[in-house]
Amino acid sequence: MAFAIVRDGSGTTQVTLKKGSADPSLFALLQELPRESVVEVEGTVRRSEKAQRGVEVHPSRVTVLGRSEAPLPLGIVDKVGAELPTRLDHRVLDLRKPAIRAIFEMRTSLLAGFRAAFLKRGFLEVETPKILRQGAEGGATLFAVEYFDTRAYLAQSPQLYKQMLIGAGFERVFEIAPAFRAEPSDTLRHITEFSSLDAEVGYIDGADDLRTLVEQLLGDAIGFVRRDLAERGNPLADRIPEPQPPFPRIPFSVCEEWLGRPGAEQDLGTEDEKAIGERAMKEYGSPFYFLIDFPTAVKAHTFYAQRQDANPRLTGYFDLDYRGLELMSGGPREHRYDRLIENIRSAGLDPAHFPGYLEAFRYGMPPHGGWAIGVDRLVQVLAGLSNIREARLFPRDRYRLDP
Repeated sequence: MAFAIVRDGSGTTQVTLKKGSADPSLFALLQELPRESVVEVEGTVRRSEKAQRGVEVHPSRVTVLGRSEAPLPLGIVDKVGAELPTRLDHRVLDLRKPAIRAIFEMRTSLLAGFRAAFLKRGFLEVETPKILRQGAEGGATLFAVEYFDTRAYLAQSPQLYKQMLIGAGFERVFEIAPAFRAEPSDTLRHITEFSSLDAEVGYIDGADDLRTLVEQLLGDAIGFVRRDLAERGNPLADRIPEPQPPFPRIPFSVCEEWLGRPGAEQDLGTEDEKAIGERAMKEYGSPFYFLIDFPTAVKAHTFYAQRQDANPRLTGYFDLDYRGLELMSGGPREHRYDRLIENIRSAGLDPAHFPGYLEAFRYGMPPHGGWAIGVDRLVQVLAGLSNIREARLFPRDRYRLDP
């Protein structure tokens, strides 16, 4: 007897050859054919308690559709793993592994769950430009591109456009799209091209309106993923952390006390976020939590962030973190034209560079706010990945442009 394992999108199937009952040439063909070759097998399907899927195929014909070269640069079924750079260098082969495919099945399910949750709540899905004349947060992290006879930039965020759409009367919008940041970071949580899930909501009553909505949407989406993956038999189904709202609301000032620098009003670094995540688990027992009431000094470059009327030193901005990893940032926006102009100037920018954006505020803009979720980071969390690059099919960072 001889055995061969064939694999397609549905899983692996055992092909069983018995001497005397199969064409002898099939033995020679399958024996010499390199692994990862593409074949078409015709035969009889029979039950088998010993086979992985409970069935095996007894072949009458095997056609080679695509012969693989040997040796393989990357093992597909080998127990000895490869380092991530090697895997990414040979990403097509790496993606053939069922465990890797499971990540992207989960990612597909997550986006489907979010879309369903948004549409159920009356949101419109929109598509905003990705080639811009001006960035939403200044030029430090923008990729410049040649645009005919002028310079343009790749979008780092759809922020300005989704606010303009609120001014257009759309009231509730969301977008799932690529974004680009020219940050020279080389960490486990940063990449230069990423997927952002952005949302904007008109006629809000304050920051907690947004936080409650985030909890509902995230709960619906992750619940959808868990059910969908369980039905598919995806091994990630039982590993996905289930959010338990309401999430703790931790003021930024409390985080500063935890870090031993009360009143410092300085932005949080990676190690700061990790320390806060550990303390939050001890204090609240929740891996998901909001950091709220960011100081204006920390969000000075975020000119669209609304300052609190009762205390202008604070904004209504907040982050959603998971065990020290920032997943989302957002809050109420400044909808009053005069104050928005002041914020732009305070950020060291020129209002004249934002004519189309500001026009939306000159002719009536309702109170509004929104947020952006890093899809790749959320996939990293849900799948339990150590490196954000594993959450993208073909990741891009400061050193990688291939494949």
